[in-house]
Amino acid sequence: MRSFAFAATLAALPLTAFAEESAPMSIPPEDAAMMSRVDAGYDETARVARQIWEWAEVGYKEEKSSKLLQDSLEAEGFKIEAGVAEIPTAFIASWGKGGPVIAILAEFDALPGINQDSTSERAPIDGKGAGHACGHNLFGAGSLGAAIAVKRWLEETGTPGTIRLYGTPAEEGGSGKVYMVRAGLFKDVDFALHWHAGDRNAAEAQTSLANRSAKFRFTGISAHAAGAPERGRSALDGVEAMNVMANMMHEHMPQDARMHYVITKGGNAPNVVPDFAESFYYVRHPQAEGVKEIWARLEDAARGAALGTGTKVEWEIIHGNNPLLINDALGKVMDAKLREIGGVQYTKEEEAFAKKIYASFNKPELALESHNEIQPYENSLGYGSTDVGDVSYAVPTVGLNTATWVPGTSAHSWQATAASGMSIGFKGAQVAAKALALIAMELYQNEELREAARKEFNEDRGPNYKYQSLLGDRKPPLDYRD
Repeated sequence: MRSFAFAATLAALPLTAFAEESAPMSIPPEDAAMMSRVDAGYDETARVARQIWEWAEVGYKEEKSSKLLQDSLEAEGFKIEAGVAEIPTAFIASWGKGGPVIAILAEFDALPGINQDSTSERAPIDGKGAGHACGHNLFGAGSLGAAIAVKRWLEETGTPGTIRLYGTPAEEGGSGKVYMVRAGLFKDVDFALHWHAGDRNAAEAQTSLANRSAKFRFTGISAHAAGAPERGRSALDGVEAMNVMANMMHEHMPQDARMHYVITKGGNAPNVVPDFAESFYYVRHPQAEGVKEIWARLEDAARGAALGTGTKVEWEIIHGNNPLLINDALGKVMDAKLREIGGVQYTKEEEAFAKKIYASFNKPELALESHNEIQPYENSLGYGSTDVGDVSYAVPTVGLNTATWVPGTSAHSWQATAASGMSIGFKGAQVAAKALALIAMELYQNEELREAARKEFNEDRGPNYKYQSLLGDRKPPLDYRD
């Protein structure tokens, strides 16, 4: 086993220990060899990332993207379990035997409506209804590269253990990982690793908001809006009345809570009283219980809206995620590994691309040059949500972000879509693949780190912890993007 001195020292450091860029460090030969192993697969990472970017398949519809990842892993000798957790595009790829069992998560779903070419100016692609504005094409490809590199290292060195890649569909509002956790697919996993596309390189201990969503469906009575309005009962009135009450709720919600919605169906013609209308709501809070409390009030608003407009309402829970449980023992080691690797380096062509993108931002938070820097390690609350949260309550989990996008880029933007389809994105995915591979190698060899991470995990969950999803017992909503 490797000495625990490296990880133990990190675990003892305060969270601000890496507030400043550290001096250049010497890289252990074994880590350098692993990074070279990952670099050898860069062309494949870029090819897979670009192909998934071009397909841009939305949640639970990612047939081609899922198959591409599965085929690549099967060709490498991984055993594939496809269609797990009642989800056709979910899969588990495994290699090795015995423990430790380390899972690397891989996402690959796109977002509807955010369509953009891989150029530095706004340029939608005709006929394309979705785009990788959250960089999940990079997530899948980078995780693939890491899993293959770790498999080859295990094989070459004879190190005992199992490496798995979990193909996790529909992160964007579909909670694919929640169904996989609920199905018990992480029960024998010792550690889970993940990463995400971003505008910075950071292994910071940032948690996320718990969330739940539902589609609220109002039914009324159609009639001629001018000739017989008294006969009609507008389903759209029900949606709008609910929206008014929900917006009033904002004044009386906790500061860190969030609630937002869209009207997905509102009728077809102004002169027809609509007999069906639908809204799609998200509620977020730092804690699952907070989501439940706000949700109960939102349901009351829906009932009141229906009563007041003479309509009927029902709702379908679409997704729900627990908050991310941070593991500092693992997070500080991930931060150290990321600092060994360094940030993303641009060519002159990439610099020119980045400058044009950067000029499109209004008061960006980061300097353009920060793509090659590592941000401080510190605890913070993130206002996004992720189904990785449920994984993190099932097994000790650690992740990072890398600068796959131009610094200052917001997720779910055309600028993120553009960078996700070109070399800046591919290079960021490669940084992530190296970090995942390095910490996996550390975990396989460092028993004391494994024990420290497990101890922290058990203490943070508490002695009486019992997992509960925010989805109840519903089946995966395979048609939620229809």
